[in-house]
Amino acid sequence: MHHRLERPLPPLHLDENPRTDPRQSQPLNYFRNATLVLIKRSKHGQHGQQISLPGGNREPNDQGPWATALRKSTEELGLHSEQIVFLAQLERIDTRTTRYRVSPFVVQLKGITPGFFWMPQIAEVEEVVDVSVNVLGSDTAAGEEELYFPGWDTPKKVPVRRARGHTIWGLTLRILEPVLPQALAGKWPITW
Repeated sequence: MHHRLERPLPPLHLDENPRTDPRQSQPLNYFRNATLVLIKRSKHGQHGQQISLPGGNREPNDQGPWATALRKSTEELGLHSEQIVFLAQLERIDTRTTRYRVSPFVVQLKGITPGFFWMPQIAEVEEVVDVSVNVLGSDTAAGEEELYFPGWDTPKKVPVRRARGHTIWGLTLRILEPVLPQALAGKWPITW
């Protein structure tokens, strides 16, 4: 028997420079039974092979951060815009290295059934990663790791969370940290 799942998810928006016009948007996805949908980026680009939130550059036809988040979610996850329902906007957050500004949103995914077959945009997304909020939010998932990022002179010890064999860190982790307890507390309704 198939149940229709309604999945809340937070998306977000980035500026190339915190003092300029918005340039990027990235949705962060959160599901039934508090599951987040993250992506493993393809090997291309500055963030290649990293676990992140879906997103990318704002295009001239995008009517603001929400439009960019919606467009990038549909492209990168292979969804239809009707499957993504806006719930809330989160506070903006600035990146530390690449100088982007991110404006997250919380949305709900509709029509995702058990065994749903993701059709990610292969040029940008190597894998769609469903991660339980309970697992990601647990004390055992938290740690530190020495990592290197292009633009850094040397590797740095940074906070991380590990789940399903993946390491979540940087901007993605900074966005998720305040969202995890809210998701676990049921702040955003999950309807079936």
